[in-house]
Amino acid sequence: MSPNTEIERKFLVHSDLFKQQAIRSYAIKQGYLCKDPEKTIRVRIRDERAFLTIKSCALREGLAKFEWEREIDINDGLELLQICLPGVIEKTRYIIPSAKDEGARERVWEVDVFHGRLEGRILAEIELGDENEPFERPEWLGEEVTGQPQYYNANM
Repeated sequence: MSPNTEIERKFLVHSDLFKQQAIRSYAIKQGYLCKDPEKTIRVRIRDERAFLTIKSCALREGLAKFEWEREIDINDGLELLQICLPGVIEKTRYIIPSAKDEGARERVWEVDVFHGRLEGRILAEIELGDENEPFERPEWLGEEVTGQPQYYNANM
């Protein structure tokens, strides 16, 4: 699999029990320079670091997506955020270790608690090495929303 491939599953979260399992959290502010059905170009500020990310489903099949991400200068990131499309997202991301399944790599859950206009929305995702890779579903995990466009950050 290409290093520029992302396979993730996304879920609603029905309780805040995940916070007790979190090993760290950080603030994220992100905006989009481009968001069309086949590709997005995102600027993300995470604490004091900035990143430029390009994602596309056009180059991959199934759940896999092309993902290219590079760290950029924080001042450039803050400036780019000012020219993003309307609807900048603010959220807190919690990192929660996933139990290791036998023979599987250790994975982490990323749980996003949204703020501002998206207050009350909580989504969890896990990145996998393969679409069929087994993973443990924590008790706080709700309905799977993988592939549902209304839950893509670019569409919120």
